Amino acid sequence: LGQFLALTGARLNGAECKEVGIATHYLESEALEEAKQRISENPDRIEGILGQLSGKVPEARITNNLDKIDKFFASDRFEDILAALEADDSDWAAKERDTLGTKSPQTCKVALRQLKEGAAMESFADEMRNEYRIGHHVLVMHDFLEGVRALIVDKDNDPKWNPPTPEDVSAEWIDNIFAPLSADEEWKPL
Repeated sequence: LGQFLALTGARLNGAECKEVGIATHYLESEALEEAKQRISENPDRIEGILGQLSGKVPEARITNNLDKIDKFFASDRFEDILAALEADDSDWAAKERDTLGTKSPQTCKVALRQLKEGAAMESFADEMRNEYRIGHHVLVMHDFLEGVRALIVDKDNDPKWNPPTPEDVSAEWIDNIFAPLSADEEWKPL
């Protein structure tokens, strides 16, 4: 699921977050102000307050697609995910393949590696150091600048990625994005 969300940019609503275990409770929008007030007055009673204010969880749209997500987004190789979607003749697979076709191949490969490595990191500081390194390198690279141009500046929604295909994004290219910074540039916790 994490790989699906990271690659497609799909968003989960409240019911979906509850369904997949990201959220512990489901509250209707109308209950949020009361929840905040009651929690600020009784921070030691969060679980009980949320339990009292929880509403009936609507059907989660994602439920019908979890098996497909597990099947098609299981690999940590972007090319494998694309090939699996391409090989399937369902409308769902075609839609997701089309979505991935609009994304920067470099960014997709970075996201998959980030998820894989992040799962093995021992601390939040390690994860933040990795995030900072990636951001430091990516902010000056073509695809970031091109994405900003295409989506924010010119608004033509027609980015020209470089490298243009997943096969053209080498392991060395991605290694450079994850490369450590000099000692004075590395992220350090305060």
